[in-house]
Amino acid sequence: MQTNLFLVDTSAWILGLRKQPVPAIKERIDLLLADNCVVTVGIIKLELLGGTKTEREFRRLKSRLDALEQVETDTSLWEAAYDLAFTLRRSGLTVPYTDIVVAAAALKAGATVVHVDTHFDLMADPLGLKVESLIGPAKSARTNKG
Repeated sequence: MQTNLFLVDTSAWILGLRKQPVPAIKERIDLLLADNCVVTVGIIKLELLGGTKTEREFRRLKSRLDALEQVETDTSLWEAAYDLAFTLRRSGLTVPYTDIVVAAAALKAGATVVHVDTHFDLMADPLGLKVESLIGPAKSARTNKG
């Protein structure tokens, strides 16, 4: 895998892919895709594809996601996720397990998690996880809608 990889979390994809996307988030994802530096993991694909409404939307999105390099959810990734969950809980942080799997995949790939989910910011320091928060643009878009 190349350096400067980014794993875009479901929280960011959703705001970048919807019919009326958050412009700053869509632009960031589009730039990363153009630079061919986005990786994904099965749990993110599951969350995104499980939310599609039509067969056509499902096929189109699946084709696009299948084109991305995928971090394998093999035994080593699951072992890392178990350890991360234990470490976080021992430090007083309770985080959804799906987010822990995403964090484990990002750490395995050496990727930065691009997100709109505070759980990743909470995990950053204790796990040495690289994150890029798009929470600000998401809040601005919500505020501008009135």
